[in-house]
Amino acid sequence: MSLTSDPPVSVAPPSKASAATGDGGGPDDPGALKIVPVRHPWRWVAVAATAVLLAQFLHGLVTNPGWEWDVFARFFTAEAILRAVWVTLQLTFYGTALGFALGIVLAFMRLSASPFLKAVAFGYIWAFRAVPLIVQLLFWFNLAYLYGKLSIGIPFGPSFWSFDTMGLVGAMSAAVLGLALHQAAYAAEIVRGGVLSVDAGQLEAAAALGIPRLRQLRRIVLPQAMRSILPNAANEIIALFKGTSIVSVMAIGELFYQVQVVYGRNGRVVPLLMVATAWYVLLTTVLSVVQHYVERHYAKGSTR
Repeated sequence: MSLTSDPPVSVAPPSKASAATGDGGGPDDPGALKIVPVRHPWRWVAVAATAVLLAQFLHGLVTNPGWEWDVFARFFTAEAILRAVWVTLQLTFYGTALGFALGIVLAFMRLSASPFLKAVAFGYIWAFRAVPLIVQLLFWFNLAYLYGKLSIGIPFGPSFWSFDTMGLVGAMSAAVLGLALHQAAYAAEIVRGGVLSVDAGQLEAAAALGIPRLRQLRRIVLPQAMRSILPNAANEIIALFKGTSIVSVMAIGELFYQVQVVYGRNGRVVPLLMVATAWYVLLTTVLSVVQHYVERHYAKGSTR
């Protein structure tokens, strides 16, 4: 009986690329491939075109005499403008504080188990988001036309104290009232969305541990909900700050109204509008910086 062995196996010599790298790879070895970065010629064209346009805009700001930067510098810190800035800040502060205070109440009314409270809160939010802000402001400004006197007493019964509406709701009060009630409708939805973003399982665990409801809200729900509430709330505050210019229709001396008064006297429209623009940009930047640090505070312990 004859025995046969397997045919001999021939080993090919390593390629030049394999010998150079020492990894034994063949022509299909990814390490031996030359990597060519993707070229984006149109991206560079867009960058160049944008840079040229930006340079032209800045050059026009510096060289165009129509901007009248000397007039801008003279009125930027004028006493009348500074008083108007203070009025604008007051309107923003009161509108934000009262609006979010009422908005929190409305948000928890919508989250309550009572159908009546839900319906009332939903109706309020629907109505005040549907009516333009300028209409609301004019309505509150003319409140004395509808109600000459307001009284406090037994509902549908005798009154114990009454007062004149004309003396109670002036221009500034009507502006604050209109801004706050309008802001409350949007703040309610922002707060409600933030509360709903918290996992319900955490509340169930807290209830199982016997933690009181108020402490659950203060120590568990709100710190986590603030991460969702803050960005939207900051946007609303900035929008309210710029929206205070609408109260100029009520002849309130806020920033935009005062600028209109000044350029109505001297005819320097463009530089005075730039004064208002610069103040709006400056104060909006300050609000954005405050937003950043508040968000960073509530982001502690979260994973980014």
